[in-house]
Order: sequence, then C-alpha cells, then structure tokens
Amino acid sequence: MAQYVYPAVFHPDKKDGGYFVDFPDLPGCMTEGSDIAEALFMAQDALEMWLVGAEDHKDPIPAPTAAPQVEPPEFVNLIMADTTAWRKRNDSRAVKKTLSIPNWLNTMAEDAGVNFSQILQDALKDRLHIS
Repeated sequence: MAQYVYPAVFHPDKKDGGYFVDFPDLPGCMTEGSDIAEALFMAQDALEMWLVGAEDHKDPIPAPTAAPQVEPPEFVNLIMADTTAWRKRNDSRAVKKTLSIPNWLNTMAEDAGVNFSQILQDALKDRLHIS
C-alpha cells in the first residue's frame, strides 16, 4: 500500500462534451467523466481501484513511464493515487481474528471494560505508522 503517480490521457468527447480517460501504463485502467472535474475525480478513483486490485493479488505494478505525446485536443495529466487512503474510504469491513492472550491479562482487561477490538486496531495502526 503506497502512493503512486501515473500519467493519464484525457480524450475530449466533442459530441457529448465529456472526457474518456485512460492510463497507458496500466492495461484496462480507464474511466470517463461528464466534465473535466468529474473526469479528474473518476481518473483518481479508477487508478486507485486498479492499484488496490494489483496489490491484493500481488500482481506486478508497472513503473510509470514518461508522459505520452498526444495531439490536441487530447491532453495528459498526472494523477496521484493513495491506496491506503482508498482502502480507508472504501473497505472498512470488519474481519474476525482469533488471538491468544494470557488469562490473567484477559481478566484484568475485562474488569477494566477494555474494548479489545479498538485496542488491537489502535496498536496495529501505531505499529504500521498509519494515522
């Protein structure tokens, strides 16, 4: 999970006014938007989803290449992706984990009303340097 920057090619749709966007370095990574603001938003989301999928499947992630040369009215824009932030926004499903702690520690924690799930989440975030 990391931050990435890739060039995206924006193809204006002269007829409908929107934009088709593709990432030359990432096969199948494409999206569209009805205007430039939506196209930029959708480009970041598509890039993050593509990269999250690659990370999850342990697929190789190609290095970004230099911005391709395009003919106007097409243009190239660099798009930044943060897969950790994407996961926080889009994948907050709870998963059950079985773990073991000493009985004496369990008794003391229960008597103190400790929320085991929250403590574990906080400790993992701290260990992984995630805010």
